[in-house]
Amino acid sequence: MLRAETVGGALLVGAALVALVWANSPWREAYAALGSLRVGPAALHLDLTLAAWAADGLLAIFFFVAGLELKREFVAGDLRDPRRAALPVAAAVGGMIVPAALYCLVNLGSPENLVGWAVPTATDIAFALAVLAVVGRNLPSALRTFLLTLAVVDDLLAITIIAVFYTDELHPGPLLLAVLPIAAFAVLVQRRVRSWWLLLPLAAMAWALVHASGVHATVAGVLLGFTVPVIRRAEGPGPGLAEHFEHRFRPLSAGVAVPVFAFFAAGVSVVDAGGPVLDGVTVGIVAGLVVGKAIGILGSTWLVQRFTRARLAEGLSWWDVFGLAILAGIGFTVSLLVGELAFGTGSPADGHVKIGVLAGSLIAALLATIVLRIRSRVYARLSAEEKVDADADGMPDVYGS
Repeated sequence: MLRAETVGGALLVGAALVALVWANSPWREAYAALGSLRVGPAALHLDLTLAAWAADGLLAIFFFVAGLELKREFVAGDLRDPRRAALPVAAAVGGMIVPAALYCLVNLGSPENLVGWAVPTATDIAFALAVLAVVGRNLPSALRTFLLTLAVVDDLLAITIIAVFYTDELHPGPLLLAVLPIAAFAVLVQRRVRSWWLLLPLAAMAWALVHASGVHATVAGVLLGFTVPVIRRAEGPGPGLAEHFEHRFRPLSAGVAVPVFAFFAAGVSVVDAGGPVLDGVTVGIVAGLVVGKAIGILGSTWLVQRFTRARLAEGLSWWDVFGLAILAGIGFTVSLLVGELAFGTGSPADGHVKIGVLAGSLIAALLATIVLRIRSRVYARLSAEEKVDADADGMPDVYGS
């Protein structure tokens, strides 16, 4: 059940709503105290708050699954064929550049806010696919493939941004040491070893060393995911090891890691927010997610089709792409993570980031629902008309021909 996109999306939204209600209730101090509670071995510099464990630890599982999905798409999926991948890849790039530029434009007069330029660039795979699964029952399957490919590339770019732009202090020693457990993990999975008691300690060691290096620890999850082979070694049908791990870990990611992170990350107290809520950070994020994503994705897709041989998949219209472009403005999980890295957890600007991400994602989800529901009804009507035509063509069967 936890492998279903709608269930994962519902848990994500539910956890965020619980956090919002609690953080704005008379018991909001208890919520803040829970997130600030420190656990872990201090000798290993891992005495982290529960909120930090959710962002650095549990999200590594989410990014491990994302890494598996990325590699599968590059080796055996749509990203393997450059002609098929050109449009969604261009859409992902445009969907990151335009929101970032729009955010910077809004905050030109506040240089201290420009550090958050990457917050509105991310698309939340789980949330967006859940919305599409609920409202788009009659939409072409090619639209889901387009969104999935776009979101996968978006994740890859987001991971790169986190590693390059949001690493404040790099310690080369632990980072070099992290190569050893990652390499050992790679050797074992290349030999198709699935024993958790061998792989889990190596993964934990790699995560701890990457965390100690100053690079965000979720990068370790992606690197480990990239080492897992996609193609089956044995002949015949069946899933490869990457698909097997993805099947096993997706429920843990969708059912535990992402909702727990959302619970600790989304609980912004509006009543205690410092300064005006509608400042440049909030407005820039909402504008980037709602307007920037739509313009960037739709515009870059049109430009690539206009000036190259790449074409939309058969059965898709530009109205479908428009609805998908709005839907990609749901930037929940990674946007909240980037906001924490940019402004620091608990700062007034961090609160404004959360308000902007929540508001922008909600507006994008509602607008996309309207557009995609209209398109779904169009396809349902066309399907019904085709069925009537098919029944008419089959009239001779009534006479026993």
